[in-house]
Amino acid sequence: MSKVILITGASSGIGESCARHAVAAGHKVALAARSEAKLEALVKDLGEGNALALPTDVTDPASQEAMVARAVEHFGRLDVVVANAGVGASARGTEAGSAENFREMIEVNCLAVTYTAKFTLPHLRASKGHMVLMGSKASQGAMWGSVYSATKWFIRGYADNLGLELGEAGGRVTCL
Repeated sequence: MSKVILITGASSGIGESCARHAVAAGHKVALAARSEAKLEALVKDLGEGNALALPTDVTDPASQEAMVARAVEHFGRLDVVVANAGVGASARGTEAGSAENFREMIEVNCLAVTYTAKFTLPHLRASKGHMVLMGSKASQGAMWGSVYSATKWFIRGYADNLGLELGEAGGRVTCL
């Protein structure tokens, strides 16, 4: 059965690859990212009947709420959400890093994921859907002074907590 999949951070890298594989497998994708031009090019490649571009600032709750509303209005439901948007460190360690980069990593890698979950959970609850949180090998152990690694530790813990919440409705959560 064809599923409707919302992917954040979909304009490049892992998000773009997930979108291409999903459409090749017969699914529909709602693609969210900041880069409207990249999203539109991807929709053109995947076919307008298969994909929807949703220019979104994941750090803005109102933007995420509108993203979810547009995806559901267009496709009628959400079955899978891939919370993939993320940013890395600008320097190794804490002392060498910049405070602005720390703020950006925490906003995008942690806080934005909670917004994605908040606005998509009612739809995943209804479809007994699947939330996929993009973790990292960096969350598997301590890394010298790494703020990035710490944000991915958050994702591991949040996935466990979210799994309990969505699991009550028959849904599931996976941390990759």
